[in-house]
Amino acid sequence: MGSSKRLAAHYDMRAQHQEILRAARSGPLQSLTDRELALREHPITIYPQPYRAVRAWVRFGSTAISVDAKLARSTPLAAGIEFRAEEQTFRCWVWGNAVQPTDK
Repeated sequence: MGSSKRLAAHYDMRAQHQEILRAARSGPLQSLTDRELALREHPITIYPQPYRAVRAWVRFGSTAISVDAKLARSTPLAAGIEFRAEEQTFRCWVWGNAVQPTDK
């Protein structure tokens, strides 16, 4: 008896949510500082819904993990992303090279 691809995707999502919540216990979600973003020097683009699906590296305390996220805004150097784990929504700024588009 084979397994459903739909169920596999659901279990993958649940596993990622558990990994995010485990990492969140390591410390607060890190985000780029105002100085790093330099919003006075760089234009910011805010994307309307739907957001673009991306895979991004984020850091909780000293723990780095890769997450499925949505691109919400960007500058020439940084990306503002959001991602969920169960009922929690996380938002942060990461360097642009920490983000890759996905096909989702």
